Amino acid sequence: MAAVFDLTLDCADAQLLATFWKSALGYVDEPPPPPFATREEWLAQFDLPEDDSADDGAWLCDPDGVGPRLSILKVPEPKTAKNRLHIDIRVPGHGGPEERWERIRVEAERLVRAGASVRETVDGHHLVMADPEGNEFCVAAAAAV
Repeated sequence: MAAVFDLTLDCADAQLLATFWKSALGYVDEPPPPPFATREEWLAQFDLPEDDSADDGAWLCDPDGVGPRLSILKVPEPKTAKNRLHIDIRVPGHGGPEERWERIRVEAERLVRAGASVRETVDGHHLVMADPEGNEFCVAAAAAV
């Protein structure tokens, strides 16, 4: 059996990135683990510094339970280099290369409106983009089945 894994993004503004990644991936806020009713309740069990708050983190999940969970956590240091691991957003659909490229372009435009930026275009194949805090990700067509 394969291991279950989560992805974690370090950031300066967890709520800003949570809003972006919910839009980008179609994810939702993950409920707090039982028996806790709120994230604040859950966080209260940890010995966190006084200036930490529930807004310093966000926990997202795929509403269908298929994709990995995404934790977004505030850290004090800024991003200083290219990500060693990044997310690839795969745009679904069928068709020829031109149709797939058009779907990629349309999705990239939607993500730019949500706060992303385009870093590099590999014509006909994928776009390298960055979220509002500069974390790199790619937009490409889903593999044909």
